[in-house]
Amino acid sequence: MAQADTTTRILDTAEVLFAERGFAETSLRTITGRAGVNLAAVNYHFGSKKALIQAVFSRYLDPFSVRFHDALDTLEARYRGGTVPLEVLLESMAETVLAVPAERDSLKVFMRLLGLAYSQAQGHLRRHIQQHYGDVFTRFTGLVRRATPDLPDAERFWRLHFMLGTVIFTLSGLDALKDIAEKDYAQQVSVRDLVRRLRPVVVAAMNAPLPDEAQPAGENG
Repeated sequence: MAQADTTTRILDTAEVLFAERGFAETSLRTITGRAGVNLAAVNYHFGSKKALIQAVFSRYLDPFSVRFHDALDTLEARYRGGTVPLEVLLESMAETVLAVPAERDSLKVFMRLLGLAYSQAQGHLRRHIQQHYGDVFTRFTGLVRRATPDLPDAERFWRLHFMLGTVIFTLSGLDALKDIAEKDYAQQVSVRDLVRRLRPVVVAAMNAPLPDEAQPAGENG
């Protein structure tokens, strides 16, 4: 078996098992058994389980980062250095998120992995994502800040966190939602339909009035 084939087989198997079971619950022996390779192959190609987890994310985040930088370049050129509207920014992010896993028909796996990055990410994965992809997320956050100038930074952080959590939960449960829509409401729902329905909800959430405790001092009388 060629080295490239072995690496791909390990990554394909690992990402599915991680998405199904989580990081801690998935052992290297389980991965190697499912992939049909020996433990030495994982150690040779990746060196450790931590490095394998990072490599699984990089397969998605490398092309995502390139595509998203290009998309933000296009938006900044279109608006000629002015403020890019929040809805346009969120639409661009959604389109990029959908485009990358669509190339491998693995949107559900990608969304579950992102969910794990939120709920189970260990320090090494957070550092890996920040080191290699922090620039594109910092750039996006900066544009969101310009589009929501009245939001305090802490409140913007929470709303972005809630927004991403909503998107990840919705798209990772895509099969169940499509099944419910069809059986209970006789609706055939595509991923694009879900995104169109989700967009006004997250935009409204980002633009919602501040809770009382988040109001700047003096505004409540």
